[in-house]
Amino acid sequence: QVQLVESGGGLVQAGGSLRLSCAFSGRAFSVYNMGWFRQAPGKERDFVAAIRWSGGSTYYADSVKGRFTISRDNAKNTMYLQMNSLKAEDSAVYYCAAGRGGVGAGMALPELYNYWGQGTQVTVSL
Repeated sequence: QVQLVESGGGLVQAGGSLRLSCAFSGRAFSVYNMGWFRQAPGKERDFVAAIRWSGGSTYYADSVKGRFTISRDNAKNTMYLQMNSLKAEDSAVYYCAAGRGGVGAGMALPELYNYWGQGTQVTVSL
């Protein structure tokens, strides 16, 4: 069974940076597309970024484009989200997810992801 464990969340001032990690175990990491989603209190879970199984293609939500960078290390079974120039509106619980389908904008669809982590809290203070 696939397990995903996020880490790296915390409290940061606006304009600061954080790097989230998602450790994958249980199956072959390198065949899964991976994604980051986030959910703020009282809001729906939103797509943030995704990366294809090979690492050769990425896709971002408009709200984070140019500030966040998704990457993966298939040798370490780990995915990352480098978050720069953080804003208060980036505050949320961040979830990583693994799935087998989707290309480009299609990777933003949560229904394509079969496995989810428990989430890590990111809080950006003014």
